[in-house]
Amino acid sequence: MIHKKNLLLLYDRPREPIFMGKGKAIFDVPDNYLTDRYRPIGPEIQNRFGDQAEERIPVRSIALPDLRIPMSLGRQEQFSLFIPRHRKIAARLIDIFMGMRNIDDLQSCAVFARDRINPYLFNYALSVALLHRRDTKNLDIPSIVEVFPDKYIDSKVFEQVREEATVVPEGMRMPIVIPKDFTASDLDEEHRLWYFREDIGVNLHHWHWHLVYPFDASNRAIVDKDRRGELFYYMHSQLIARYNFERLCNRLQRVKRLNNLREPIAEGYFPKLDSLVASRTWPGRVDNAVIKDLNRELDQIKQDVADVERWIDRIYEAVHQGFVVDESGNRIFLDEEKGIDVLGNIIESSILSPNRQLYGDMHNAGHVFLSYTHDPDHRHLESFGVMGDVATAMRDPVFYRWHAYIDDIFQEHKIKLAPYSKQQLTFEGISVTGIAVKSEGAPDNVMHTFWQQSDVDLSRGMDFVPRGNVYARFTHLQHAPFIFTIQIDNDSDAQRMGFVRIFMAPKNDERGQPMLFRDQRLFMVEMDKFLVALRPGSNRIRRRSTESTVTIPFERTFRNLDVGRPEAGTPQEEAFNFCGCGWPAHMLVPKGLPEGFPTELFVMVSDYEEDRVVQDLVGTCNDAASYCGVRDRLYPDKKAMGYPFDRLARTGVDRLATFLTPNMAVQAVNVIHIDKTVQRT
Repeated sequence: MIHKKNLLLLYDRPREPIFMGKGKAIFDVPDNYLTDRYRPIGPEIQNRFGDQAEERIPVRSIALPDLRIPMSLGRQEQFSLFIPRHRKIAARLIDIFMGMRNIDDLQSCAVFARDRINPYLFNYALSVALLHRRDTKNLDIPSIVEVFPDKYIDSKVFEQVREEATVVPEGMRMPIVIPKDFTASDLDEEHRLWYFREDIGVNLHHWHWHLVYPFDASNRAIVDKDRRGELFYYMHSQLIARYNFERLCNRLQRVKRLNNLREPIAEGYFPKLDSLVASRTWPGRVDNAVIKDLNRELDQIKQDVADVERWIDRIYEAVHQGFVVDESGNRIFLDEEKGIDVLGNIIESSILSPNRQLYGDMHNAGHVFLSYTHDPDHRHLESFGVMGDVATAMRDPVFYRWHAYIDDIFQEHKIKLAPYSKQQLTFEGISVTGIAVKSEGAPDNVMHTFWQQSDVDLSRGMDFVPRGNVYARFTHLQHAPFIFTIQIDNDSDAQRMGFVRIFMAPKNDERGQPMLFRDQRLFMVEMDKFLVALRPGSNRIRRRSTESTVTIPFERTFRNLDVGRPEAGTPQEEAFNFCGCGWPAHMLVPKGLPEGFPTELFVMVSDYEEDRVVQDLVGTCNDAASYCGVRDRLYPDKKAMGYPFDRLARTGVDRLATFLTPNMAVQAVNVIHIDKTVQRT
């Protein structure tokens, strides 16, 4: 039996043939597994590259499944989950990998497929399979920036990387610095948000979320997860809240919804990225581009803008009627508990949609139309732009305009629900009497942000360059670590279990006026959520920023899986294998302003007996559950995602201060940005 960790070597250097060294090992490939180009010289090349390896991994020849459908996507083409044809191809390949009887057969099948299938498609399908197979689910999938750095890094950097790797011996190589705002100049006001939209960790979060929650697969269980549609709504709603927060920090208005598909798109975007696999430059979009009907024979797409408009109208009609209609003509009511989940599955258009024929493919088709504005009929032989790839879509300003409109549809449903009553919000006998935030080197209730430079190893994704580590150094936002100190009083004579919910929002709107509750609730970004035991009397709760249930640490987002890996099969190796889904920790706090940006920190303690979900979370990845859920478990909170800000307020509440009940409190916090750059140690 081979060890399953060898499967991770299949991610190394995706365009180099399988018989070349992967890490410090080499796969002993049967001659009939070699592609036509290399089969005539099989023994020679196997011996030549095998002599350089420290370990040889045997590969059995097995009866292989039919790979014609996965192989129908060319090796040099781009791959997009938003394109229906590509989704079907990916679903077939996932099904093949999931159907392999054991690790041996999976390795044999994957080794054969790797040099014959589009590298982007292969990487995606293998990742989904490894995350969902029982015998591989604890493997730590390499980050896509390691495997395909071309999706995130300025194309000029690769020339320097190749030179550094070719000329300088390993151990003496210097990191290649990526310019921190290389895609545009300050003449474009949207470029002020470069640090958010083009942040590698932010884009990795979006990519990994869609790995965990694919919207198409032959095996329904891979898609059909607890509250999956609601999680699609909440994760993207939080992206828009965070983005709008950052816009106010940069003296910009909140994002304008893309609610008119016929109107020119004012914002252009030029990604400055080269695709190493497809050997093409990622296309840009000029200012005031117009969405047009698509007729792209290569992608098997022939669709009108009017199709998307009809789907939107039908979804709005369903929201206002309070029910959707399934394929059999039955009504599914959009109630308080399950309505948002049903709506999320319809809008995203996963295979869980009760009626894809009627409600269509709104979210995915929107991405496709927006990614082809530059070449809707393929006359220029151009591929899709960054909006067509879940790994890069968040770089484009139009991503937020499209998802702001999608969130508006969700909010249309939410505002129809009855507001939470004071009784529903109150935790009897529990009161929050004080909040303080202490950040390193700052006065109380002041947070500091700054720039930080960090390194990421590109060697796994750099094909046909000398072996050894090659680092790129990129600049990202960072905040000083901080601690929440919360004073909670328990007036009863028994211990109570509480769920602490922490949110943060701007205090003022674009005009500098205090926000109304109806607006501020849509800016509320979740900072943390955790369980506390409250003894009778006064309780002083301390919570570090590094413990947030929203984020994963920097080391997990960008970790090198080959460094420091414990011995196979040990408890230490199991602890090493983290899950990679979660908001990047370095982006937990908004940027703020040099003179300070006024925010309001909201803390609520709810009754855990009403919130708890009875299940065993031992050994699961549950430290970033707010946006990602918990693998193979129920979402660990019975309340609606975003509670208590997912609905309009009760009658008489117009400001956050009048929304409060005794188990809630608000603290003014100032976020100061210090324009300095430090290097990660």
